[in-house]
Amino acid sequence: MKITALLGPTASGKTARSIEMAEKDDAYILSLDSLSIYKEINIVSAKPTIEERKGIKHFGIDEIYPNENFNVSIFFDIFKEAKQLAIEDGKNLIIVGGTGFYLKSLITGLSTKPDISSSTKDNIKEIMKNQNYAYEMIVKNDYKYSQKISSNDSYRIEKWLEIFIETNIPTSEYLAKNRQPPIIKDLEILEISISKDMLRQRVQLRTKEMLKQGLIDEVIYLEKKYGRTPNSMRSIGIKEGLEFLDGFLNKQQLEEKIITNTMRLAKRQRTFNRTQF
Repeated sequence: MKITALLGPTASGKTARSIEMAEKDDAYILSLDSLSIYKEINIVSAKPTIEERKGIKHFGIDEIYPNENFNVSIFFDIFKEAKQLAIEDGKNLIIVGGTGFYLKSLITGLSTKPDISSSTKDNIKEIMKNQNYAYEMIVKNDYKYSQKISSNDSYRIEKWLEIFIETNIPTSEYLAKNRQPPIIKDLEILEISISKDMLRQRVQLRTKEMLKQGLIDEVIYLEKKYGRTPNSMRSIGIKEGLEFLDGFLNKQQLEEKIITNTMRLAKRQRTFNRTQF
């Protein structure tokens, strides 16, 4: 059995291309998308419809409800199930999506993190008031890690600080010593190449189509059923929809903000793929 990964930023055409590949290579598809995993989030996630899937078996789509937590361990279980069924049915497997962290964890093995104390969290809040200083701490103490992130990546800077401050060990060193065995070894990785201008056009068209299909109605339904607490309710498309419903955005501003945040996500995805694979 051959396993292939198809990466690319959001709205780059991965879904259509993966289905073409699956038809050609007689493969099942595993979605590497942190939003398509949820049932009932259909428009915002831009997950492929039953018709678009063309009878190809998909995994990682409609697996859990929006108020359930999704993490890398759950993804590992879904991958193992997809791989086993593909082997039994004599199929290949294509992994497709924009959540590169999960794929990276499959290849390198997942590192276990220490418990983070409340005092460490308070310390990090103070340090992050000067993000340039925080990044310089990484450059000084863990140069290898600093080369993998930008000085604007507040999320990953905070994650580095958590381990370093809690353990007093450079994060790269700690993660290397506390890494579980990789789950997958032989993997072909392909990436869709698309210009920034073309990607923006695709994001604009997709956003308009989402709004036309009823994005706001979907957000209203999700909020009524699940409230605003679940992590899924902070996803792009949903959080802006809630701002619109609260009266902070008009329809034009809603559309523009979804496009802007989607393009920012695409930039982060490209950076991650470039530095990690």
